[in-house]
Amino acid sequence: MPHSRVKLEEFEHVTLAPYASFADRSRGRIHPESESSHRTAYQKDRDRVIHTTAFRRLEYKTQVFVNAEGDHYRTRLTHTLEVAQVARSVARALGLNEDLAETIALAHDLGHPPFGHAGEKALDSLAKDFGGFDHNKQTLRIVTRLEERYPGFPGLNLTWETLEGIMKHETEYDVPDAEWEPERQPGLEAQVVNIADELAYNAHDLDDGLRSGHLSARKIREVAVIGRLMDELGIEALDFSTTDRYLLIRELLGLMIDDAVSNTAGVLTEAGIRTVDDVRDSDTKLVANSPGLTGELRELKAFLFENFYYHYRQIRMTRKADHLLRSMYEAYLEEPRMLPPSVTARADERGLERAVIDYLAGMTDRYANEEYRRLFEPNVLT
Repeated sequence: MPHSRVKLEEFEHVTLAPYASFADRSRGRIHPESESSHRTAYQKDRDRVIHTTAFRRLEYKTQVFVNAEGDHYRTRLTHTLEVAQVARSVARALGLNEDLAETIALAHDLGHPPFGHAGEKALDSLAKDFGGFDHNKQTLRIVTRLEERYPGFPGLNLTWETLEGIMKHETEYDVPDAEWEPERQPGLEAQVVNIADELAYNAHDLDDGLRSGHLSARKIREVAVIGRLMDELGIEALDFSTTDRYLLIRELLGLMIDDAVSNTAGVLTEAGIRTVDDVRDSDTKLVANSPGLTGELRELKAFLFENFYYHYRQIRMTRKADHLLRSMYEAYLEEPRMLPPSVTARADERGLERAVIDYLAGMTDRYANEEYRRLFEPNVLT
């Protein structure tokens, strides 16, 4: 017998912790609509996110390496899927709503422009006189306005809890400017996605750095948590194989997840958290790694910034991205008739500058490169 939505909602109350976000207690949607017969509200949100154009574009958007640099490096899409996997694992272990955590994770990077953080920095500079550019806010714009898939409303009409998780997505180097009850903490599922994002890129950016040769096994031994793991696993820096890399990254990710689950469980118990309101009224975030591992992971992040993200080859790509996006932006403003009709049609509503920023932000790395060639290389036909 198939499970109805009501049955699934009842099952949540039997299986989830009392401080989880229950689907039948959602604050609802901006535009009233009926819920599905066999999906909870958060499952419906997840499916809507997956079917967006913005989600498909993530396949050709940069995580660290641009897509043309190799087939096996993370893209923004594979990173998103890895964050969703970590978020599901942590949420399941803590008795939280796995569907909501997965949905926020799948949506959290929809607003990222081409060329990763270099692209975001460029667009923020270009838009500084009319609100700037922030990928969290851009994600919110995508799911509430820019995706036009339904006749009755703009955007995806997601639940309040999913939208809050998007706006309050936060990592140590990615602080939101949230207007959604800024004085209150987000739900635990949103907090799980925040830490899942950090854990995923800690492990997988390290993996890509080793795969690319930007980082060496001898060099990464200098990081305390990595050196300790290599000793425990019997991995030799001078005889570092592909299998060793797989083992090291797998064990690092497992260590971080297990630590986050056990530490958070202790924090919730010590703080006497019993309800979602207890979570929201807490003075601090509740989902976190233990203090000891947090310090070690901060050392790992600093190492990646110095030796990987600021590697001279990455800086070259940053400069290229800035030049490419800035050149196209200026060309479009100088001659708006070069823009597709779908973009110019929105200029009256948003202003030409914001319409162009939205257009650039939606481009994949590949499309941006092709568009640049069409605009500026005389032998390329449009």
